[in-house]
Amino acid sequence: MRTFDLTPLYRSAIGFDRLANLLEQRGEPSYPPYNIELVSEDQYRIVMALAGFTRDEVEIVTERDTLHVTGRKQKDETQRTFLHRGIAARDFEQRFQLANHVKVTAASFDNGMLTIELVREVPEAFKPRKIAIGDANGNTSNVQTLEQRAA
Repeated sequence: MRTFDLTPLYRSAIGFDRLANLLEQRGEPSYPPYNIELVSEDQYRIVMALAGFTRDEVEIVTERDTLHVTGRKQKDETQRTFLHRGIAARDFEQRFQLANHVKVTAASFDNGMLTIELVREVPEAFKPRKIAIGDANGNTSNVQTLEQRAA
C-alpha cells in the first residue's frame, strides 16, 4: 500500500487539516466489511456484514457529522478448542464521516447484515434559487413572460 506524506499540506494550508486526516485514515484496514450504496440522488445505504453479532450487541449513534457503529461481543464462557478460527467475532468501532445535511433515517439487522438508510435533506434556505433579472426600474415582466412561454 502506498503512503503519502501530507506534512507540506499541514504547513501551507490553513483549515485543511481535517481533510488530510480523512485521507490518512482511509489507508487503515476495515473490520467489519461494509458496502456504501447510492440508492438515488439523495439516498444512501450502508450495509455491514456482522457475522456472529446479535441486534443487542450493536449500537448506532450519530453525533454532528459522524456516524458511529459499535459492536461489543458478549463473552462466551464456553471453553473451545479451534483447529481453525476464521470468523473474527471481535469488538469493533466503525466511524463514517457524513456530508452536510445527511441524516440517518432507519436501521435494520437481518441474517447478520446491518443496513443503515441515510438521506440528504438540504434545507430550503440552502437550495439554489433562480433570481429574476429586472430592468433599471426593477420590473421583471420580461423574465416572467419568458418563463411562461417555456412552460
